[in-house]
Amino acid sequence: MKRQADWAIPADLQPSAEGRGFDLDAAIEAVVSVRTEVPEDAFTASTLGTERAGSGVVVRGDGIVATIGYLLTEAERVWLTTNDGRVVQGHVLGYDQVSGLGVVQALGKLRVPAMPVGDSTALKTGDPVVVIGEGGRRHSLDASVVAKREFAGYWEYVLDEALFTAPAHPQWGGTAVVDAAGRLVGIGSLLVEEKVGRKRVQGNMSVPAELLPALLDDILAHGRSKAPPRPWLGLYVGEAKEGLVVGGVARGGPSERAGLQEGDVLLEVAGGSPTSLASFFRSVWRLGRAGTQVPLKIRRGGEELHIPVRSGDRNDFLKKPSLH
Repeated sequence: MKRQADWAIPADLQPSAEGRGFDLDAAIEAVVSVRTEVPEDAFTASTLGTERAGSGVVVRGDGIVATIGYLLTEAERVWLTTNDGRVVQGHVLGYDQVSGLGVVQALGKLRVPAMPVGDSTALKTGDPVVVIGEGGRRHSLDASVVAKREFAGYWEYVLDEALFTAPAHPQWGGTAVVDAAGRLVGIGSLLVEEKVGRKRVQGNMSVPAELLPALLDDILAHGRSKAPPRPWLGLYVGEAKEGLVVGGVARGGPSERAGLQEGDVLLEVAGGSPTSLASFFRSVWRLGRAGTQVPLKIRRGGEELHIPVRSGDRNDFLKKPSLH
């Protein structure tokens, strides 16, 4: 696979080592390229693609690399590339549906420094950060924290407090968000639009890095989080004028099997009336672990229907990592 080296962050946004309270060059070297191949028959191939690319952060001296989980989901081949061009095969240790993080083991020596893992909870709006992507300084930028708040994704995903930074990194997946002490405080996940003062600007949503240590312990010991799997419905939900609307259902997933359809308006979960994506998903998760039945009330056209959905474990639908 060829690295995408024909672009650069504008020079005035690239970080300078001058005045830093940490070794910026070492932090930049700790970020590697992550390239993955996914089988065409994988569950996520149609939505996330079969060739995925982004960044990862070396967080331990033994070659443990943290990245965003969607790069690794169902991947059968992984390559890690350092900034000086060395390519090492990787093995997916695990990815976590709750946090969105993923972990790779390098199968050869990367020979780059590990980045210390920090904690985003002390960050405040306006605090400076560096967002580092694979490819060195020209793929890194000075940014600042613009918000810390709950984030809900239409794919049955909620973070209690996500980290939002601006300006946006154009290749955000798996980037390292680094604080003023040189510690990893976030892993890049999404491109978003944020309100800063009276303006709306593009920025990035990142997963807080403090979720990583406990997850890494679980993955190294069990291959996944030891928390009971949440009930998964296999549907995509959007917020509209009429309420929470089903935007689609996963092929072969619990919602499709139960008969939910695109355009259905979600009115109730187990008798409660959620008013937001986060409250809908949390209402489902409160009912128990994966496999529990989720009673839904929907509106389809002018008719109200009660549809029970037998939830599943999302991981049961995914191809598992294999060591070649």
